[in-house]
Amino acid sequence: MTPGGTSGAPGVVVVTGVGRYLGAHVAARLAADPRIERVIGVDAPDAGTEFPDLLDRVERIRVDSGALGGLLADLDVDAVVHLALVTSPDPQHGGRSAMKDQNVIGSMQMLAACQRAPRLRKLVVRSSTAAYGVSFRDPAVFTEETEPREVPRGGFGRDILDLEGYVRGFRRRRPDVTATVLRFAPFIGSTADTTLTRYFSQPFVPTVFGRDPRLQFLHFDDALEVLHRSIVEDHPGTYNVAGPGVLSLSQAIRRAGRVAVPVLEPGLSGAAALARTMGFGRYGLDQVDLFVHGRVVDTSRLEQEYGFTPRSTAAAFEDFIRAHHGGVVVTRDQLAAAEKLVLDGIRQVRSAMRERSS
Repeated sequence: MTPGGTSGAPGVVVVTGVGRYLGAHVAARLAADPRIERVIGVDAPDAGTEFPDLLDRVERIRVDSGALGGLLADLDVDAVVHLALVTSPDPQHGGRSAMKDQNVIGSMQMLAACQRAPRLRKLVVRSSTAAYGVSFRDPAVFTEETEPREVPRGGFGRDILDLEGYVRGFRRRRPDVTATVLRFAPFIGSTADTTLTRYFSQPFVPTVFGRDPRLQFLHFDDALEVLHRSIVEDHPGTYNVAGPGVLSLSQAIRRAGRVAVPVLEPGLSGAAALARTMGFGRYGLDQVDLFVHGRVVDTSRLEQEYGFTPRSTAAAFEDFIRAHHGGVVVTRDQLAAAEKLVLDGIRQVRSAMRERSS
């Protein structure tokens, strides 16, 4: 296949997860493409309507994942874009159990429905570089063929491994379908609202004492571009999708104008609890491990097959900084909480040193 793929825009496209930020933007972009006849957004019956302006040209259907089989056949669907994944547990909506139901059971049911769709010829699945896990024995750079050295500790990473296993089974059963798996690095940019952007938006950023991991980011607009090309062109296979280059965590914090607050690794769960009380979002083991070990992937396959190179990690992060500059005001209570966190970290270090020397 030549770089850029072959032209093959499908007539009817189903996008799952349109109630979420990524799904809504992908569906809207596809609906604006004159080569595509019809875009149908699928979501759970209890999903909200957060992006009505984006979805005004998208047909929206609310259905349980178990009922997708008949729906895909009745609609004569040509392509499915599966984006309905939950990246972190939400205690207010069922926690880890609900997250696994959505990511694993929901994806399994979606793939079973795709297998029974007679006209389907293209499947695009959102995955993540979390599939590689993190450990002390990891290579400096992951390629698409790299196997994880350890099963990821975090629920999202384990879900991604299950999801990709189901896709491999689907490829064996439906070799006539072009199946594309996109392993995205963490999203960032001027418009992205993710766990990562909320982490770097804090005035005081908890880090792991003695660790300075290498990180890669992906600009949200570049994620949309790769997803769009995956639908209107043919790119079978699995691809790492990330901005070239790396930033260390300390570099990212300095560039964002934030203050790093080092804590011992066993105490990072306490830092996460503090972050929640300060209103800065949730942290799971996937994020904690990323901030301990880091992760860098090779993107040469993407660049060769798609004829497209995302903007660099540094450029994507700079766009995020420009959009959020001056957006956080440090209150007296937040400053006191950060000072307490630093003092607790110092006490933990001293205690650990005493234990080692005794």
